[in-house]
Amino acid sequence: MEQKKRRNDWGLRFIKGMFIGSGFILPGVSGGALAAIFGIYERIISFLAHLTRNFKENVLFFIPVGLGGITGVFLLSFLVSFLLGAYETIILWFFVGCIIGTLPSLFKEAKKHGRTSRDWLAFAISFVIGFLFLWQGAALFTEVDQNLGTWTIAGGLIGLGMIVPGLSPSNFLVYMGMYKAMSDGIKTLDIAVVLPIAIGGIVTVLVFSKLVDFILSRWYALFFHVILGIVLASTVMIIPIDYAGVSALGYVSCVILLGLGIALGAFMSRLEEQYK
Repeated sequence: MEQKKRRNDWGLRFIKGMFIGSGFILPGVSGGALAAIFGIYERIISFLAHLTRNFKENVLFFIPVGLGGITGVFLLSFLVSFLLGAYETIILWFFVGCIIGTLPSLFKEAKKHGRTSRDWLAFAISFVIGFLFLWQGAALFTEVDQNLGTWTIAGGLIGLGMIVPGLSPSNFLVYMGMYKAMSDGIKTLDIAVVLPIAIGGIVTVLVFSKLVDFILSRWYALFFHVILGIVLASTVMIIPIDYAGVSALGYVSCVILLGLGIALGAFMSRLEEQYK
């Protein structure tokens, strides 16, 4: 029984890693937000901020998460261009559903150390600021050259997406005209793309994780309510608004995939409670 539970736990963390990896590929989705939703964000930040503390235990815990993340990135790099190109509206509704299904778990996590009016105010402010920033974000970036420096910056944005829940790095890469080239580079394992992205991401995560860990240790509830606001804002922003060419079957598919996404998100949250 215990061995079966360990296998289930390993498989659960692998699946979580795949979803978190999707946050690095899919516009509008944040790897950090998904890590928070799946209940492992705080442990990731603590591990990165204190690498030598419980090193072996943490490495064993995160091996399936890391393998799942890598698997998710590579699989989605093959699928994302086709799916979002051919069925963008339907697929986005599925991801909206996944986030909605896990929101109750995130609200519960935010209340773990209490909840005050200050926390609700932080939630409201972060939602408004996050919404306005994502809405107007396209105006902040223009297409840039693709070279060692810009790919390193892209990696830094991806790293920030890991440690700042709600931040979707792919959104900015789309704005900068680098998204398709990044997907192609990952698919073909182009070292000129993959290596600087990895370096930028690792350096950013190691530098800023200590700051986030410091904030969590002192303002846990406040910080998680800020996360909640950003997560809701990013969810609103990926709700499809263009239904040109969508057939009656397409509308039905949107509803079905929204429901499937909610069910999957709720199921993952229940599993998290069981194995936490």
